Amino acid sequence: MAASNRAHHFLEGKTIFVAGSGVAGAAFVAGLYKLWNPEWKAPTIVVFDRDPAEEGLRRESENYSLSVSGHTEAGGLVALKKLGLIDQVLSSSVSGVDGSGCFKIWGPDWSEKIRAARPPLHGLPTASVRITRKNLRRVLGNATEGWQHSSVEWDSQCLSVARLDSGRLSVRIRQKRGETTHTFTRECDLLVAADGASSKLRACLRPADGLNYTGATLRGGLSELKGGIPEPIRKDWGFVVSGSGVVGFISPVDDHTVIWAVGTQEPGPLPELDRTSKQDVEAVISRGGQLGSQFEEPFQTIVSQTDPQTVMCISARDKLPFRHDQGAIKDLPVVFIGDSNHALSPFAGFGANLALSDAWDLAEQLCLRGSLPEAVAGYDELSEPRARKVAESARRSLRAGLSTGWRYWLFSFMLWIGSWVRWGMETFKGR
Repeated sequence: MAASNRAHHFLEGKTIFVAGSGVAGAAFVAGLYKLWNPEWKAPTIVVFDRDPAEEGLRRESENYSLSVSGHTEAGGLVALKKLGLIDQVLSSSVSGVDGSGCFKIWGPDWSEKIRAARPPLHGLPTASVRITRKNLRRVLGNATEGWQHSSVEWDSQCLSVARLDSGRLSVRIRQKRGETTHTFTRECDLLVAADGASSKLRACLRPADGLNYTGATLRGGLSELKGGIPEPIRKDWGFVVSGSGVVGFISPVDDHTVIWAVGTQEPGPLPELDRTSKQDVEAVISRGGQLGSQFEEPFQTIVSQTDPQTVMCISARDKLPFRHDQGAIKDLPVVFIGDSNHALSPFAGFGANLALSDAWDLAEQLCLRGSLPEAVAGYDELSEPRARKVAESARRSLRAGLSTGWRYWLFSFMLWIGSWVRWGMETFKGR
């Protein structure tokens, strides 16, 4: 008998902690809410987020737009359709709806090298959209507002976890209330770690499984263009390749705002940007303009209009996924999803998709399986190979985009071949 039809469930009446209310954490709660059999006694779900209420949605990084795809089973639109949230996401998207834009790769003169016109899966109306992170999080958060069994504790961060003699988990939490910060422990039966690439919980339980520097640095920010976003980037988004070891990225955020970035190889990670230093911020913008000088207009105009409060300088890091130790999951029921398990560099542009897929799959496996070890094993079978494939592909694409010399020309040739294959398929399909 399927677990979803059982008279009882192994998580009935239990307490589940979720570390992080980002895309992965919020989607997991939304998935569990949708899938939970109302005949079972619901668990108590507490989400801990390190930011104060609403402040997380005001952070500049939350204003950046991200891609959510529907042309692959690993895409976030596929998971959002299962969650029943596809209409809300489409109505909140920046571009990609009703054929209004797609991912492209341009040359330095903005000549189109390739256009990703792939068909969507499962009857989805589009293959890809751009949506701001804050809008995606709001859609996910709104989906669980009516569930009385879940709550969020803001300004609270999970620092570490240990097993108690009772079999439950003791989670150490740092919480800020007003001007006072204190640390305490609370108990739960299952901990879902969705606390991002720099996961405190992964550092606690898997100290050797850290992030790896990819050899590239990303500089960029948000720019407001009062006259509106010009072609060819008014609705489209993607990379600008140069063949000189510099790659650019451009994407609309709204009708007047774009996110821009330039990536280049660096011998080692750069110091973290001091956002309080006007000199350091201006240096990042200036260096970004210098690196992107080979890109024709409107790139330089966009850089010149950068809002200093949004400037970023990121030494790109990633890490490959891992499977949970099935022998230990019974004793230490901690499950890692999203970036806490498999972090992608910002060049990959697919992290939110994996987070949404992970969240749905874990929620579904928990509801379908008859025990926690079975559920986690089922989740690993879906998540680990999917994330590994994406991470390894992202590393290859990064090397290609930053290539020079014959490697760049080989990359350009492959793009040219790809564009002709796509043209031929569209022509044949149209007959």
